[in-house]
This record gives sequence, structure tokens and C-alpha cells, in this order.
Amino acid sequence: MKISIEGLHKAFESRIRLGIMSALAVNDTLDFNALKEFLDLTDGNLASHLKGLEKEQFIDVKKSFIGRKPNTTYFMTKAGKIAFDGHLKALEKLIKSQK
Repeated sequence: MKISIEGLHKAFESRIRLGIMSALAVNDTLDFNALKEFLDLTDGNLASHLKGLEKEQFIDVKKSFIGRKPNTTYFMTKAGKIAFDGHLKALEKLIKSQK
């Protein structure tokens, strides 16, 4: 039997990127520390994956200050939502084809 992986997006192959997108799919915005804690990652590891998703324009960033402390918040872009939804639909189709 031939397996079709059409529709799966390379940007979401990493479990970390999949986790970031999943977290942002159910939360309008999340700050860096919330994502770090939620996914149990180091600063550097999370930052590199966030940069990759930003480069793809699947997420965007908003920088602000809370008092004098900088706060970096991430959110999924419209293009990111479309790509992630397509990836999830392709995964569902792949799983259903295996039954």
C-alpha cells in the first residue's frame, strides 16, 4: 500500500514546532516564558524554533514592556493558521488511510 504524505508541511516536522503551533492554535497569544514552560525547553532551543517559524511567516512577534521589563509575545499569523490547518488535515487523512 502506498502512503501519501501530500499536504504535510516541512516546517512542522519538528515536534517542538508542532508544539509551538499547537499551543498558539488554542491561545491567541503566548509570551516566551509561557511557551518555554509549556514545552519544557531551554531559551536557545525555543528561540531557534521560533525564528524558523517567523521566517516562514507562520508566527509573528509583538514586543512590549510590562513596567520596565521587556515582554515578547507570539501569535499565529493567518498564513500560519492556513498552513497548520492543512498539515493537521493531511495527518488525519494519513491516519485514516492506515485503518
